[in-house]
Amino acid sequence: MSPAVPGRAEIDAARERIRDLAVRTPLIRLQGATRDDIYLKLETLQPVGSFKIRCAANALLSRGDTGRDGVSTASAGNFAQGLAYAGRARGIPVTAYVPDTAARSKVEALQRFGASVVPLAYDRWWAMLAEPPADPAFIHPVVESEVLAGNATIGAEILEDLPDVATVLVPYGGGGLACGIAAALKAQDSATDVVASETETGAPLRAAFAAGEPVTVPFAPSFITGMGGPTVIPAMWPLVRSLVAGTTLVSLAETAAAVRMLAERHHVIAEGAGAAPVAAALAGDHPGPVVCIVSGGHLDAAHLAIILAGGVP
Repeated sequence: MSPAVPGRAEIDAARERIRDLAVRTPLIRLQGATRDDIYLKLETLQPVGSFKIRCAANALLSRGDTGRDGVSTASAGNFAQGLAYAGRARGIPVTAYVPDTAARSKVEALQRFGASVVPLAYDRWWAMLAEPPADPAFIHPVVESEVLAGNATIGAEILEDLPDVATVLVPYGGGGLACGIAAALKAQDSATDVVASETETGAPLRAAFAAGEPVTVPFAPSFITGMGGPTVIPAMWPLVRSLVAGTTLVSLAETAAAVRMLAERHHVIAEGAGAAPVAAALAGDHPGPVVCIVSGGHLDAAHLAIILAGGVP
C-alpha cells in the first residue's frame, strides 16, 4: 500500500514536532556556474549531516508508545543515523540494517550515535525495502506518511525563501525525498517541478517512466551511495508517477566534478547523492530559479581525496 500524501496540516505538524532535533537549513546561490539562478539547499548542515534527521525524527516521534522499547530500520546510512540521533535523544534503542556497500563514514557515524548495526548483502537489504517486515517497530525509510511529511518540511522552507522557484532537483533513492518535497509544493498550489536526479550506474525511475511501470534495471554500486537501485519501490510508484515531473541522468564524472566544485567554491563537503542535483543543474537547461537539494555530506575521506585530486573513485 502506498503512503498517504501529506497535506499542509501534516507538514506544519511535522515542522513543530522536529524543531528541537532538526535545523532550518539555508538556501544559498551557487558560485562559479554559468548561470546565476541555481541555489543550494544545504542539508549537510543538519546535526547528522543529512536531511534524514527530518523524516526519521518525525516518523519516530509520531509513533507514540509503539516502538518505545526499540525500533529498527533498513537504511544505506543516513536515515538510520537520523533515527539513531532521535532515538538517543528520546532514550529509544535503534537497530540499523545496512547494505554491505554502505560508506564506512556512515557506519561509523551510526555506531557513534549508539545504533546496533547489522550489515546485509545488498540484494537482501534491498528486498527488505521492497517488502518490509510486518513488524510495528520497523520504520521504513521511505514508505511511511510520516517520513514524507518530514521530508516535506524542506519544500515548505524552500517556498518561504524562494517563492518563485521553478525547478527543484532531488537525488532519487527510494522516492521519499522527491515525493515529500513535491507534496509540500502541491499543498501550497505551487507550479514548481520536482525533477529526480539519477546516476548512470542505475536509473530505475527513468526506466519506470519509459515503461509505464516499475521494471528491473542493472545496478552497480559506486561512490554515490543512497541513490539508485535495481527498481522503483512498488509502493512508491503511484506517488512518484503523480508528483515527480521527470528525471535527469548524471555520470560519475559529472557528480565527482560537482563534489569538487562544492568543496572548492563553498567549502561544503557533499556526498555523491548530495552533489548529483548540482551536477544535473550544471549539465541541464532546467527552468530557473533552480534549487538543488544537497542532501548529505557523508563521503569517505579516501573518496574525497581522489575527487579533490581530479579523479573519480
